[in-house]
Amino acid sequence: MSWGSILALMFASKVGLLLTALPVAFVFFFINIVGSYFIFGGFAGLEQMVRNEQLSVAQFSLVPIPLFVLMGEILFHTGLAMKSIDAVDAVIRRVPGRLAVVTLVAGTIFSAISGSTIATTAMLGSLLLPQMLQRNYEPKTAMGPILAIGGVDILIPPSGLAVLLGSLAGISISGLLVGGIVPGLILAVLFIGYVIFRCWLNPKLAPAYEDSGAPIAHPWLNLLITVVPLIGVFAIVVVSMTSGWATPTESSALGAVATALLALCYGQLNWHNLWKSLMGTVSISGSLLFIIVGATTFAQLLSFSGATAGLVGMIENSGLPQTIVLIGMLAILMILGFFIDQTSIMMITLPFYMPLLRGMGVDLVWFGILYLLCMQIGLLTPPFGLLLFVLKGVAPLGMTIGLIYRAAIPYVWLTILMMALIFVIPEIVTAFVPN
Repeated sequence: MSWGSILALMFASKVGLLLTALPVAFVFFFINIVGSYFIFGGFAGLEQMVRNEQLSVAQFSLVPIPLFVLMGEILFHTGLAMKSIDAVDAVIRRVPGRLAVVTLVAGTIFSAISGSTIATTAMLGSLLLPQMLQRNYEPKTAMGPILAIGGVDILIPPSGLAVLLGSLAGISISGLLVGGIVPGLILAVLFIGYVIFRCWLNPKLAPAYEDSGAPIAHPWLNLLITVVPLIGVFAIVVVSMTSGWATPTESSALGAVATALLALCYGQLNWHNLWKSLMGTVSISGSLLFIIVGATTFAQLLSFSGATAGLVGMIENSGLPQTIVLIGMLAILMILGFFIDQTSIMMITLPFYMPLLRGMGVDLVWFGILYLLCMQIGLLTPPFGLLLFVLKGVAPLGMTIGLIYRAAIPYVWLTILMMALIFVIPEIVTAFVPN
């Protein structure tokens, strides 16, 4: 059987099984079992599959995933995240669209110490969306920032998805984590500027209001006490990696310990909160590790069958300019984001993308950040954008999925603008990446 036939058969099987709503890990396990039997060679192929899958998760580089997730779970369950939201709110009382801006600023801070995009969106949606609607915010103005800043969590370390991408693609994990800082912060500033400008032009989108409770006596001092230590946790993770003092795995461990100690110092950490945080970490991390197991064997099957080399050779011999090829690769990622989840996109594309990128001599960290931005767009685009459904799950009654779709559109365009800036000015990513 030719490499083209094998590629078409495996891709069609994957898409067909995904459409049955089977869990992603089960889809790949089924394809891997059948493929290993016929491609690797009978029962010996199945034994090889088991060895490959064992090796795929027995890697030191994967340890940051549960540790980064644990950081976010501790902040969520101990209430430290809500304290940071209150502190930010107290110092920007005169800013147009105040609560929407609070969502973006506090969400950026929370993103810097949380490895879970879903947790960020769910927390902000459940805490701030009802408050904005109660104060007569236009629904799209209220929901858009919650969706947008949840996606920024993908870029700003600690990012579980960046670690997953680095592990599956063989890209420097520390490079991805550090390279995403500046683009993530620029994107957050773009979102904040957009909200302030829109609410300044049309104050009816976010009417001003007076607080019913007693104001905080010293808001800037409260911000210093509440938020700066959280930023310190972020600094511990980043500085330890960029300075060479620690590997990404060791940095994630330092971050997890620092987060737990911080919660303990604030008197918010108890056995109940710690248990809930650990259980949430196990649930999220376990599903990601199962996906890694399936993805690794699938990529090996494609390589062993000759499908990867055949497709890469065909593209390299097409004569297309490198810029066109790269834009086409990014466009495919965004199109796939309309239909399937981010981890499935990685498993579908990385076995083909990475050999091609290495052959073209492209900076893998630079492309990895663009890849993550495409994943962020996929989280916000219908019909299957994950964050759209997360927000729908925590939104008050009456917030239709169509309204949530429309709330996300401006932030999708701003993300595409960010991608264009990185494409034209690679130094936005590469200038701060350690060699």
